Formats: sequence, C-alpha cells, structure tokens
Amino acid sequence: MLVDLTPLPAFLVASVVVVLTPGVDVFLLLRTSLNRGRRAGMLALAGIHTASILQVALVISGLGALITSRPAVLSALKWVGAAYLVYLAAMILRGLWLTRKETADGALTGPPVDNSNPYLRGLFSNLTNPKMLLFSLAFLPQFVGSAAQPALQLVMLGVVFLVLALIWEASMVLGAAKIADRLKNPRVAKSLDMISAAAFLTISIGLVAG
Repeated sequence: MLVDLTPLPAFLVASVVVVLTPGVDVFLLLRTSLNRGRRAGMLALAGIHTASILQVALVISGLGALITSRPAVLSALKWVGAAYLVYLAAMILRGLWLTRKETADGALTGPPVDNSNPYLRGLFSNLTNPKMLLFSLAFLPQFVGSAAQPALQLVMLGVVFLVLALIWEASMVLGAAKIADRLKNPRVAKSLDMISAAAFLTISIGLVAG
C-alpha cells in the first residue's frame, strides 16, 4: 500500500506529547495575543506555521538531511536563532525599562505599543530555530512503517503533526486573546513580560548548548 496506517496511533500519541511541550512558539504566541489581541496572535501563528511547513518540506525533499549534515550550517542556524531570541528578550526588557523611566510620579503604566510585524516575527523565530528541522528528521522517519511510498507517508505524517499543532496553538491564541482584557493590570502585564523575557533567554541558551 502507498501509505501505512499501522504506525498512526503511536504517532498521534507521540505528536500530542510534543505539541503540548512548551517552547519558544508558545511564549511568543501568548505574549503577542495578550498584548496585541487575536488578530496579531493569528498572524504570528501563521508565520510560525509557514516556517514549519517549509522545514517539513525540506525534510521530505531530502534537503534537510543535507543541511544538517554540515556542522557549520547547523551551528550558524543555532547562533542566529539564539541571537534572535536574545533580541526578543532585550526588546521586552527595554520596554519595561522605558515604562519605568517615564513614570515620573511612580504610577504603574502599561507596556509600550509593539508595532512589529507579528507574521514576520513568528516566521523568523521558527526559521532560525533548527530544532524543528532536527525534530522532523529524527521523528517523522520512525513512523514510515512499510509504506510503498515513503515520501507520501512523510507528507501524511507531516500534515497530521502540523494540524495537531495548529489546533492546539490556535486554541491558545483565542483563549489568551479572550482573557487579555482581564490582564490589563500593569502589574500583571509586567510580570508576564518578565516571564516571557526569561523564557526567551533560557531557550536561547539551550539552543546553543544543545
């Protein structure tokens, strides 16, 4: 048969575990949705999944193995990705510092308006993260089974994984946007920004250390 459905149940279970594991995408989507609303969150999600589709397509076409077989290219990707995460954290911390500096009377104010393009931010954050590419190379081929067309099997698995991730992350964006008004308290907003900045810095260290 062209595709083998036998490994699908195990693949679904493994995919759910991976999708539910927090990463840089989760923090980026949550912060964007809470600060800028549902539309911006969905645009960031679209950017993230555009990058994911490109990375999965690289794996299926065989180019992913070629890229990751070159240590210099992979190392460069890791450092670029880590640098971008540090940049995101720095922008958050800069906004918090400016807010504090401009509050002359000691009153708490909200964070500055973020005018960056959420789609491009999601796209670039995922494109510069080689872990998705490495994950696809290591994860998807394990569930090829006895398919007569391995490439078609990989396409099916990639689509299933991306759909699961899209459902979970879209639900997260919608939920975060729905409760955003309740989190407008400046103290809450600043706490969320500090958590996001710390998460970006921690993930960036893990990216280059892994």
